[in-house]
Amino acid sequence: MDLINQTALQTARLIREKSATSREVTQAYLDRIQLTDAAIGSFVNVDAESALAIADSVDQQILRGQTLSPLAGVPIALKDNLCTTSGVTSCASKILSNFRSPYDATVVTKLRDASLVVVGKTNMDEFAMGSSTENSSFFTTKNPWNFEMAPGGSSGGSAACVAAQQAPLSLGSDTGGSIRQPASLCGICGFKPTYGRVSRYGLVAFASSLDQIGPFANNCEDLAALLQIIAGHDARDSTSIPSSVPNFSSEIQEPIKDLRIGILPELINSDNIESSTRENLLAAIDVFKANGAKIIEVALPYAKYGIPTYYVIACSEASSNLSRYSGVHYGYRSTDRSNRDSADALVDMICNSRSEGFGAEVKRRIMLGTYALSAGYYDAYYLKALQLRRLIGNDFATAFNSVDIILGPTTPSVAFKLGAKSTDPISLYLEDLFTVGANLAGLPALSIPSGFTKDGLPTAIQMQGAAMQDSLVLQCGHWFQKWIGYQPTWPKL
Repeated sequence: MDLINQTALQTARLIREKSATSREVTQAYLDRIQLTDAAIGSFVNVDAESALAIADSVDQQILRGQTLSPLAGVPIALKDNLCTTSGVTSCASKILSNFRSPYDATVVTKLRDASLVVVGKTNMDEFAMGSSTENSSFFTTKNPWNFEMAPGGSSGGSAACVAAQQAPLSLGSDTGGSIRQPASLCGICGFKPTYGRVSRYGLVAFASSLDQIGPFANNCEDLAALLQIIAGHDARDSTSIPSSVPNFSSEIQEPIKDLRIGILPELINSDNIESSTRENLLAAIDVFKANGAKIIEVALPYAKYGIPTYYVIACSEASSNLSRYSGVHYGYRSTDRSNRDSADALVDMICNSRSEGFGAEVKRRIMLGTYALSAGYYDAYYLKALQLRRLIGNDFATAFNSVDIILGPTTPSVAFKLGAKSTDPISLYLEDLFTVGANLAGLPALSIPSGFTKDGLPTAIQMQGAAMQDSLVLQCGHWFQKWIGYQPTWPKL
């Protein structure tokens, strides 16, 4: 039996029905990682011993007739900014290259309680700052569809491992598109929940008011099943929403009636998107029309300020959050002791540790954020960005008075060549053009595959919904996939 060419729910069913054991499934995926990851670079660490031990435990529980979660025994990979007591949590940064967390992130605890099998940690842009996974201090992850192309970022390893069938599920974090953009470029499904729907406790912070943990999978049913496990209120996260968790898996199956799809005419006709992206979006609109959806033009007047607004706020919060990495308490400490007898020895040690421990992009964003927060510039930059953030959020709220979902492309283009944007940070920042709005407004957003270019690269569409409408967004994605007869497609490696 082929244990790899399965969705997560199919795999879980095989395990529950004893058609396969969790150990057999886990070993199959570990073998796949061993076979393919030297070429792709999805993982910074694979813990086969721990994964097989969890799998054996699941198999024993099944033999005893215990009731388990719908995804029990299924392998999953974690982005390397999620704290785990096992192994290193490095954020793909030299400054945390030997950091071992004393606690598990809430989502990790939930995964363990649901008996999922964590196989390892995935590569990422350092501290989640990037859109190509080229900013990792370890190595560059490749796009499984074409090794010359970027997988997107910052959760590039998490997206690539699902696309390459190294795991049927993974978790990433999304601050400005870091789940949806790599999902789009790698041809899989990625979901950013409503801000506060999933606890951020144990997620190493980049920009606290924007960060959100979310799932990668091969279809919307798997996304919903995984979200069901990781969502929920957490008293340890002050931004966690104190509400009950819907039955996502059940709700997405309900038929859609009187669906109102919002589109942005200026976006469809924009010079900022490639022709293949536009063609796939128009085809998706036709699918919704053919299945009874009403297509309504909407306006987001302040969306054009999304990128500068996002980067001022994100960099400002990064400047604050990353100030803790000084080399004093934990993390990398410079060995340069040339000024150890100086009165400024401590200052020199901190400066050297941060200079040597952080990569170029992280340092760039820290400096941008520090500048935006500095005396004399706070009002002109950070405060202005907060005001624009409110206006962008108001635009979305107005639009959702007349529509249920806003449909558009996930990214301006398909996967780009590795190195093509590395010398031009602004062009890389523009990869987030269509994704930052959902983070600024705290909204749920989904990227799902919509086809391929003539060169065999995946295309995708994005669906955004009102706050707390996570089920509706996933429901629309699920029915879209049913309408087009979607079946997961994997690259031949």
